[in-house]
Order: sequence, then structure tokens, then C-alpha cells
Amino acid sequence: MEAKRLVIIPTYNEKENIENIIRAVKSLEIGFDILIIDDGSPDGTADIVRRMQETEFKDSLYMIERSGKLGLGTAYITGFKWAIENHYDYIFEMDADFSHNPKDLLKLYAACAEDGADMSIGSRYITGVNVVNWPMGRVLMSYFASKYVRIVLGMPICDTTAGFVCYKREVLQTIDLDNIRFKGYAFQIEMKFTTYKCGFKIKEVPIIFINRELGISKMSGGIFSEALLGVIRLKINSWFKKYPKKQKS
Repeated sequence: MEAKRLVIIPTYNEKENIENIIRAVKSLEIGFDILIIDDGSPDGTADIVRRMQETEFKDSLYMIERSGKLGLGTAYITGFKWAIENHYDYIFEMDADFSHNPKDLLKLYAACAEDGADMSIGSRYITGVNVVNWPMGRVLMSYFASKYVRIVLGMPICDTTAGFVCYKREVLQTIDLDNIRFKGYAFQIEMKFTTYKCGFKIKEVPIIFINRELGISKMSGGIFSEALLGVIRLKINSWFKKYPKKQKS
């Protein structure tokens, strides 16, 4: 029986990108279902998704609509729970704005399905700095934030804040998703750290990250501040927390 693969894409005001990103994922040589988590986009993003559901992708494009901006972390947690309930084997996180190349989904999938990883990360920093069209200040902030997180948490991951990820279902079933505390971009750090502490195999796959051309970025200095302060809390809490362990096969 063929593995079931789901790409989760959170959206807020992505009308310029959403149709094209869906078509790009659906054009890949292996099949990926898509789950859009839309946080009440006032620009009509959800209307575009509904039209594509009705006319082209009825059985492979899904959407959960939420009222208001509830945070990136809660969007992914909602998607993870939906994926588990619907028996997907491989679950992916991806942005809607083409900063993540949809073709790299194939590399993330291969890392888990063929190379034995439980979690694969599309890494901007595993082979240097592979970021295009970011201001130098933002590149440096992101790069050194990842270095800082790696040192403080002691996990062997170069791109600790990456948002392009593949999970095997077992990882998400093992983690207590209701106890993931961070809602913003620190969520990405917490998920990687928890996966690492649970004993799962993590592999970084080199990608080139390209800054969005259309729409407005949701990134800010405050988001990075949250992440930097959050790792201290994560580290201290880990001293007193018992993590569920990967089941031996």
C-alpha cells in the first residue's frame, strides 16, 4: 500500500501565492495531499482554495478555516492532529510564499522514506548560508540565532529555526502535541528539540531559501526575540521533564 503524504500550509493573506503553490505541489512526480490552515484571511485566500477544491482537487486538497490569527504553532498543531486522524504516514510543513521550493519536498521525503530519518529538515545552513534576497542584517540574525539555539539546547542541528520539515507519523504520535507551548516561530525550535529529546533520528537536507516575491512577510525582530528567550525556558524545563521515547522496532 502506497504511503500517504500530506503537506500542511498555514496561510494568512496569501492570495498572490496560494493557487501557484498548490499547483506546484500537485505537479510533482509523486502525489502529495495538501491541507491549508487559513486564519481568516481577509484577502480571499480561502475563496481561492475553495474554488480549486470544487473544480480540480476535490479528493486531495483540504482546508481548515480558523477565525483570526491564532499563531503559526497552533496552525501546525491543528494540522498534525488532522493528519494523524486521517492516517497520513509522512507530514510536511511548508510556507505558502515559495520561500520553500516545492521540488525540495521530494528530498525531504526521500530522507525519511529511504534514508531512515524520522524527521528531515530543509536546512539553509547545513552547507554554509543558502539564503537569497534577504537583507544582510536578517541573514546574520537568522544564522546566529540558529547557532545560539544549537549551543544552548545542545542539539546537533544547524538550522534550528527552519520551517520546511517532514515528520514520520510516529514522531507526531509520540510527542504530546498539547504540551507544545510556543505559538510563533519558537514553535519550530520546540518541535525539533522535543523530537531530538524523544530519541528520533533527524537529518538535515540542504536547500536554497528564497525570500518571497509576492505578499507581505510576517517575520519581525520580535519573533526572533521570542525564539531567543524561549530557548532558555526550553532548556530549563528539559531538566525536569521526562520525554516519551521512540519505540524500538
